[in-house]
Amino acid sequence: MEIIASDRKKHELSSALAVLAVVSLCGCESDGPAIEARPQTITFGDAPALALNGSATVTATASSGLSISYSSTTPTICSVNITTGVVTAMAVGTCVIAANQSGNTTYAPALQATQSLPVVFDSSQTITFGAAPTLSLGGTATVVATSNSGLAVSYSSTTPTVCSVDSHTGQVTGLAEGTCIIAANQAGDVSYSAATQTTLSITVAAASGIAVPGAPTGVTATLGSTPDTVIVSVGSTNSGSSPITGYTVSSSPAGIVVAGVTSPITVTCPSTCGGYAFFVTATNAVGNSVPSAPTDVLTTYDVVETFLEPDTSPRNSIFVGTFTYDSTTSTVSNLHGILSESMTGDKIAYPNDNMTWLSLSNQLSSVYDATLGGLLVTTFLLPTTNTLWTGTGGNGWDPGTGDGIYYGFPGDNPGNAYAMLFINTADPTAPPTQGQLDKLAYADCTPGGMMGATCMTGTTVAGYGAIGTMSGYPISQTITKK
Repeated sequence: MEIIASDRKKHELSSALAVLAVVSLCGCESDGPAIEARPQTITFGDAPALALNGSATVTATASSGLSISYSSTTPTICSVNITTGVVTAMAVGTCVIAANQSGNTTYAPALQATQSLPVVFDSSQTITFGAAPTLSLGGTATVVATSNSGLAVSYSSTTPTVCSVDSHTGQVTGLAEGTCIIAANQAGDVSYSAATQTTLSITVAAASGIAVPGAPTGVTATLGSTPDTVIVSVGSTNSGSSPITGYTVSSSPAGIVVAGVTSPITVTCPSTCGGYAFFVTATNAVGNSVPSAPTDVLTTYDVVETFLEPDTSPRNSIFVGTFTYDSTTSTVSNLHGILSESMTGDKIAYPNDNMTWLSLSNQLSSVYDATLGGLLVTTFLLPTTNTLWTGTGGNGWDPGTGDGIYYGFPGDNPGNAYAMLFINTADPTAPPTQGQLDKLAYADCTPGGMMGATCMTGTTVAGYGAIGTMSGYPISQTITKK
């Protein structure tokens, strides 16, 4: 009897193990869909040649066929577009581009792959002219030539009886009918050799009969380097076959009138230049032209925004960017730049760091805050504002919302990121007050900014009711005229 009981126990144990094996194989006790976690690898194509101040495209593919995201691990040497792989070289050295694929329910995240691109220095420089402008007898026009070195070129006329040119601004004056030839030169410096002279031919034609000038064209206006000033430049003017004797700059709305002999012309505003557009009238011996179309005052600025990250110090979250401010309409456009990921790289502080940097190039929000006296402007990594969780309400990105969890949780993470800055509409370069500083914010929900389902964020309790997810908060913002 004891032998029979023993055999029965063995049979019961064997049956139980068989049931467990079936359950394990079929996944019958699973709480949700199975995640296959198939392995995937990333492979780079051939490394392209990359010269200082030049660009090239790297190409990486995942064996899964899923899309690749790119980042630069050497942001002081080069930057890269996160989706296109277009690399821009900023300094001589070794540019290292990382490729990542975060996986999905079928594929596990791929091991990061990198590609090194030597950035070489080319000491030669080439000068290129823009299109030849129209130039009338006695009229003016502006030529534009640039060197690939970024150094300023100088202009001269090789046909001084036909035309003259301002050596710095490139404004040409037609003196006689014929072919005007303008030469552009760049003498080089300690880094670049002298450029080969480049020339541009312009036909100087007389109008049929003498008349008042044509309306000036190509008029631009930008804020001056001193307060309450605007620099107005004229592209070209048909003289009406009588030399231009001067220009008059007027404002819209009316109230500012300034005369000048040559372009550019500095305009001083009575108190502020904000809200004014400007137009130009040309004068010759016959009379005055009709005015040019009004032009807004557009100025380009650089910005550096810093968020202290106590847990990753001395690495902080830094946004370095550029934007255009229209002081006529008090609006901001084309805010773009790069945001550092402080959990990446060695413990080296910016700007000598080797953190991963994200390219934020989608300005999707600009809101005027009357209390602060300026604009809160935000640029995103992706062409969407979907960044933070909406499970507790909110629009998917407002700073301090979503508990710092990624948008769409617990589904796929779109991997968005953003940086918000404050622009004082009275003076963009004015240092921010504490209240204005408290409204700066950032969020990073890309793979390099994630802690499980939580994104890295930077906010203040005073500004948004919460400090950043890793205790990060804004400490400075500096804006300078470009």
